[in-house]
Amino acid sequence: MSQSLKERLGELGIDLPQAAPKPGANFLPAKRVGNLLYVSGQVPVRDGVDQYVGKLGRDVSIEDGQAAARLCAVNLLAQVDRALEGDLSRLAGCVRLGGFVNATEDFTEHPKVINGASDLVVAVLGDSGRHTRAAVGCISLPRNVAVELEGVFEIK
Repeated sequence: MSQSLKERLGELGIDLPQAAPKPGANFLPAKRVGNLLYVSGQVPVRDGVDQYVGKLGRDVSIEDGQAAARLCAVNLLAQVDRALEGDLSRLAGCVRLGGFVNATEDFTEHPKVINGASDLVVAVLGDSGRHTRAAVGCISLPRNVAVELEGVFEIK
């Protein structure tokens, strides 16, 4: 399945970052417990540069918020790939995504924003990518990025 999953990523035009983003503090990017892999929050960073900075409802459109969530999901998958030492055939599926949206007080479309991540994970993993989820609004996020995403994955 590893090759087919990487082929699927290619078909979708997704290149996993060569080096998954490293944590900026004293925590692990991913930790396996039994057959579950918990992946720490990922922000929309590409090549070391924050993308989609600002608040939904003021600075960032819903469409750009969805693109930010999608980029966070790509970074989550890069962390999974790194934790599995490049052997994505060991990935059984996605169990849960937790999405955090940097939003104004009156913004209420958090689920629409996090759909960008959910849709990507299902597009990549198919039915095994269907997951439970939370979409939460926040008053701020690190470096004022628009979205942060965490995930739990099942490992074979």
